[in-house]
Amino acid sequence: MAKLSAQEIAKLKADIQFTEVLKDKTLQFRSTWGIFSPREIDAGTHLLLKHLDIKEDEIALDLGCGYGPIGLTIAACAPKGEIHMVDKDFMAVEYANRNAELNGLNHAKAYLSNGLSNVPKDLQFTTVVSNVPAKVGKEMLSIMLHDIHAQLAPGGQLVVVTINGLRDYMKRNFNEVFGNYKKVKQGKDYTISRAVKE
Repeated sequence: MAKLSAQEIAKLKADIQFTEVLKDKTLQFRSTWGIFSPREIDAGTHLLLKHLDIKEDEIALDLGCGYGPIGLTIAACAPKGEIHMVDKDFMAVEYANRNAELNGLNHAKAYLSNGLSNVPKDLQFTTVVSNVPAKVGKEMLSIMLHDIHAQLAPGGQLVVVTINGLRDYMKRNFNEVFGNYKKVKQGKDYTISRAVKE
């Protein structure tokens, strides 16, 4: 690794800024190195949003929100809704809140939580979304799925994007916890999976 000058390091530390059109909404984003996909919206998130139905009054949870692309897109499409974004990374939470403010989406807020551990237990969500990390681990995934099931309103949906290698695992676990599973879309690298609380 070449030694960088003070100016080069300062440039790396500056916020990464970009604008993206997601579900016909133009959103501005700030991010930084060390957060997932800091320079652009990743392909999995694009696929998820393309196939996500959003009502204008969603009570939504974005689990593992990063700097907020999924949660803030839902917020932009759900002006009468309430959007919760959680992440276990404090920098992700900071940038998600900054990006909510930047886009005037004051009905969206981010806070630290490992899974749903810090999510108010009285909340009943109509939609829960997650871009599930490939290395989430089966224990954490089990906790998350059971907690999501407990906090979904009847008829509420869980929609996730995973790498294709996790597709069968998701199908099995969705069926066990929710009693249903739908493969919404399978792309080259990613699969969108959906379960509904019956």
